[in-house]
This record gives sequence, C-alpha cells and structure tokens, in this order.
Amino acid sequence: MSDTKYHPTIGLEIHAELKTNSKMFSPSKNDPDEVVANSNIHPIDLAHPGTIPTLNQQAIEHMVKIGLAVGGEVANFTEFDRKNYFYPDIPKGYQISQYKYPIVSGGKLAGIELTRIHLEEDTGTNKHDQGNFSLVDYNRAGIPLMELVTEPVIHDAETAGKFARELQLLLRYLGVAEANMEKGEMRVEANISISTDPEKLGTKVEVKNLNSFKVVEKAIAYEIERMTALHEAGRADEIVQETRGWDEQKSRTFSQRKKESAHDYRYFPDPDLPKLYLHDLFDLETMKSELPELPWEKRVRYQDSFGIKAEDIESYISDNTLAAFFENVVILLEQDKEKIKLASNYITSDLLGHIKNHDGDHNILQNLTHQDFAELIIMTHGGELNSRGAKDILVMMIEAGTASPRSLAEQHGLMQENDTGKLQEVAQAVIDANPKAVEDYKNGNENSLKFLMGQIMKETKGAANPMAATDILKDLL
Repeated sequence: MSDTKYHPTIGLEIHAELKTNSKMFSPSKNDPDEVVANSNIHPIDLAHPGTIPTLNQQAIEHMVKIGLAVGGEVANFTEFDRKNYFYPDIPKGYQISQYKYPIVSGGKLAGIELTRIHLEEDTGTNKHDQGNFSLVDYNRAGIPLMELVTEPVIHDAETAGKFARELQLLLRYLGVAEANMEKGEMRVEANISISTDPEKLGTKVEVKNLNSFKVVEKAIAYEIERMTALHEAGRADEIVQETRGWDEQKSRTFSQRKKESAHDYRYFPDPDLPKLYLHDLFDLETMKSELPELPWEKRVRYQDSFGIKAEDIESYISDNTLAAFFENVVILLEQDKEKIKLASNYITSDLLGHIKNHDGDHNILQNLTHQDFAELIIMTHGGELNSRGAKDILVMMIEAGTASPRSLAEQHGLMQENDTGKLQEVAQAVIDANPKAVEDYKNGNENSLKFLMGQIMKETKGAANPMAATDILKDLL
C-alpha cells in the first residue's frame, strides 16, 4: 500500500564489528572466522573475579576515523558504561557500552543525518539448532563493536538500503571493518513508524538482526504495509512498541518481545575503565588529513576525470581491485576519453563477468597485464578488431596467461579487414551472387542490405570492418 495520507519514518541502528588484533577489553584474539567454539575467550571476557578490562586503543582510533569521515563531532570527554541485562550470550551479566558520552555525535552519510556513533563490546552467539537445548559460543563476546544511530529522517525502504550499503563501503575504505553481513559482522536494526501527521511520529517498532541489504529493504517495506493496513482497518491501537524479527521463509516480520527503555538497563559508568579525553590522545587534524579517498569523493573524481557511466563507477566503488586495474589502464590510454569509455565497458562487462564466473576470484587478473589490455582496447578502437574478436582474444589472454593481443589476433585470423580493395572485391562478388536481394534493396527493402552484409561477413569469416564494408556495399549498389 502506498496511500500518501500515511507518512513512514525510519531510523536505523547499525552494528559493525571492528577489525582489530584483539578484543575490546582483553588480549583474546579477534577472529570472526574462528570455527572452534569457545577457543578465543579470556577470564576478562567472562568478568571473572579479580580481572580488570583494558581498553583497546586501536578500536578507539578506528572510531575516531569514522567520526572524522562522516563529519561528526569527536568528543573530547568520553567514557564507558555498564548496560545491565541478563541473557545467555552476555557472559558478564552486563555489556560494556556507551550511554551519555559517545565517541562521535552528529555527522552525515549518504545525505542522512546521524545521531551518534559509539563503541561497545559484542555478545556471544547462541546456537538454537541443538534439539531441546541451546549452546553459546563466546568467541564473539568482547569483539569491538561500533553502533551507529541515524536520525529518524528516512522515509522509504530503498533509502535505508542505500544508506546501509554506503556505510559498509565507508568502513571498508577506512580499513576499520570488513562488515560482511553474511558473517554477522554487520547487523542492521530498523525503527519504523507511520503517522497521519508528517510532523508527528507514530508508535515505533524495532525490527532486529537484518542480515542483508535486501532483507533490510523487504522488512521495512513489509512493516510499512502492515501498519498501513492496521490503520485502514481502524486497528491502529494494535501497533505497539515492540521488537520484531524477520521470517525469511514467509517474507514477514513477527513479534518477539516488548521493547525495553533505556532505564530498564540501569546504565552506570564502568568503575574499572578510565575516562578518556580524546582531543589530548589524538591529533584530529592530522588524522583527518590522512584519511583515504572516500567513496563519495571517488565517485566525483571518476565522473569528472573519465566521464564513464554511473553503473560503471559503482562497479569500481565497490571493487577496489577492479578500480586499480582500470586506473592503471587509463594511464596507458593517455586520457583519451573515448578509449577510456571503451576500456570501462570491457572491464565492467566482460572482465567482471569472468571474475564472477570464477567465484569472484580476482586472481585471474594476474594473467592480464595492463599493457596487454590497453593494447587490446587501442586495437579495437582503431578498427583492427571488431567487438566479437576483442571478446574472444580477452578470453584467450585470461586463460592462456600473458600474451600479446596482436599476436593472438594474427594467429587466430581475428584481425579486422580494412583493405578497401579486398572489401570491394568481396562486396562485388556478393552482389553478383545475390541479384534478388539487390533488387529488393533497390525497391526499398532495408533488410536486404543486412542480408548482403551478412554474406560479406560470412565470406570474410567475420573479419570485415562492418562500417567500411557497409559504405562500400552501398556505393556499389
């Protein structure tokens, strides 16, 4: 349903595990790929008596970088709090988080205003597929976890999905997180409400643990439809503040529990951890100047410098290996925009297609030098190869290893025929052999010209330059 009398409002809470050597407060290894349960745990992770947590400086530095990248205010004073609740995946009986004094306040990403970005520790992992009982793996417990909260300024599912994708890109560009959603390294929670008054918020529900961008969009769209239907049926009072989950099989949300409020967690400052004054600990101006090129900056540079298609640019934004290959080829094409566009077409269609056919393995690029690929583009742009020949040679170059495209073209008879004398001989022979098609063309049947061109391509085994052959054929006719 899309009745405009209802106004959806969405705010996102996104958690992402930070990439550090050890956990947030202990020397345990931070390894999201560990398969042996409960092997990366330490007495500090479990809050054993007598243990004292120690801050992970690398995680705090990662948070400062994120804050600088989104233009947020990096706090001078910050502290950690205990968030008290009891659940099997919380080994301490509380989670160390941040409440009143987050590391970052404000900022903007993908046009969406941010409320805060704070740092906490991750929980363990519950295993519910054991029959009549559940197990808990504490390998994840204590891993540094960023939580980003947006302002409630999103109004549709597509914008929410776009924001989450841009955040993942940012974290990867900064090198602070991998944020693989399929591994649970990044989890999205959406707060959704609808109202008949655009100036007021309705009762919100929180849909938790959305583990893919598509699921984020589907869950938000479903909730908007569900709430709209309840309003239309006069049952708006059935919309209550609660936590809901997503059922992938049924493509719908379901109620999990009543939503807690902040006071239910009894936050208080952690007495074992020091207060931090970040402006004294970090040179913020230097850190900001040392940030890498960010996704939105790269988009602008690619558009201004190369003038390639928006979808091509997004391929490079999301794949730095492919982007590096493209930029190295561009250097060899001497800023010729027509050749650059042609190169980009082959990279984002043919070359990227080969990578996907090899399960995303970029190692196939090792068989392809920038010089050879640039030569292939120059030959194609100059009319020495047609599109079909260029595609065939690219496959040969990838599969056979480094090889000159010119030598491959000559070896396999793929050089395009540009000799006007030879083309004129072939065209005249085709005309002489097909008088009916010639007559039909002269009577206005354009399809006959295509037939005659097909005969020329057949006679030359596809080597004829189509533009030159067409011009010669028309002249002779």
